[in-house]
Amino acid sequence: MAITDWPLAERPREKLLDRGADALSDAELLAIFLRTGMQGKSALDLARELLAGFGGLRPLLEAGESEFCAHKGLGQAKFVQLQATLELARRHLAERLSRHDTLSEPAAVRAYLASRLQGLRNEVFAALFLDGRHRLIAYEELFQGSIDSASVHPRVVVQRALAHNAAALILAHNHPSGIAEASRSDELITAQLVSALRLVEVRVLDHFVVGDGQILSFAERGLL
Repeated sequence: MAITDWPLAERPREKLLDRGADALSDAELLAIFLRTGMQGKSALDLARELLAGFGGLRPLLEAGESEFCAHKGLGQAKFVQLQATLELARRHLAERLSRHDTLSEPAAVRAYLASRLQGLRNEVFAALFLDGRHRLIAYEELFQGSIDSASVHPRVVVQRALAHNAAALILAHNHPSGIAEASRSDELITAQLVSALRLVEVRVLDHFVVGDGQILSFAERGLL
């Protein structure tokens, strides 16, 4: 049975308009994104099949082009559309942080960092550069590879902070292992960066370690 033959209250689009997007399941949201199904399958049937094939929503959203397009019912046009949608979400979060004090928006900071760093196969060290009111100026990925004192250079971080005329910053890096715990190397490089940035009067407000579904805050753990 086609979705158009379902009762109005059960159709994903009508359900979203009536009850809000958060009332929909992953499959229903994906069905709206897909718009159409395939011969013998509604968009919702296809959505459920894709979620099962990828192992959930997150693996689907993080899939590369070749992996994504290899699934029947998907293709390059859908991949481009999905990447544009994800980037819009990231820019929406960034714009929110540029208007408000990041310290008053901890959930938004976490969501933004998760959108940037979760699911990456390599470690990436990044920074949120903030103005005097702790609003976002820019996000930059500064280093890649193992995060330790040999690969993260305080001089570069200081240079970028001065280039942005930042008054403060938030450090962040991901753990591809998925474990959001601070290593001894994480603590050492954080201490080095705090000391180096203090010399140019730039405060380090926090350092986040982004894992698989969890994000550790140095400030909340008393490590900063």
